[in-house]
Amino acid sequence: MQKSENYTKFYIVRHGQTEANEQEIVSGHFDSPLTPVGEKQAKERAETLKHIHFDAIFSSDLVRAKRTAEVIAADRKLAVNTARLIRERCFGDWEGRPTKEVMEESRHMIEWRKTLTEEGKRASKMNYGYESDDDIAWRLMTFLREVAVTYLGQTICVVVHGSIMRAMLMHLGFANYDELPAGSIENTGYCMIESDGVDFFIRETVGVNKREIEN
Repeated sequence: MQKSENYTKFYIVRHGQTEANEQEIVSGHFDSPLTPVGEKQAKERAETLKHIHFDAIFSSDLVRAKRTAEVIAADRKLAVNTARLIRERCFGDWEGRPTKEVMEESRHMIEWRKTLTEEGKRASKMNYGYESDDDIAWRLMTFLREVAVTYLGQTICVVVHGSIMRAMLMHLGFANYDELPAGSIENTGYCMIESDGVDFFIRETVGVNKREIEN
């Protein structure tokens, strides 16, 4: 293994519970604040990570991620740097609507996607304006590559969203599409990844629930 100074260490954290999560509404770029439970989750995650020295903290520009990052940054005297590039997937015309409603409306598309290859599932789009898993993985990976080079050998916290984390983990080979379905990453679940801006290595996951698939 290469020496640690050749790699940037990332703690990539999902935001706390939001009002949209609680009400089962599709969020995406639709913004939704943390619930009291979400605030508590963020504080608990800050506590579990307090022994980690972060050199910088970044978050999506959406309020739920930014607020979670602010809680983690509170006792560290670090500013939270926001980036549009790492915001949640755009769900197109699903955004702001009840999850059950869009699932029922789109059931034929959902069944069609199950018939696709792994590559086809990640490239598929459910409606006009919907970003595929490939699209959002590319956004997050581009951001991490740039930060890895800038902060080489340092430790960075990045607060993002469930879908974009899931797409990245699939892209890195942690799981396939069916092993990591929507909802697999808990609020404030995280993964620790090391990168030199080219290669990525998943070192730890917490609150990431990979499903066992029987052959």
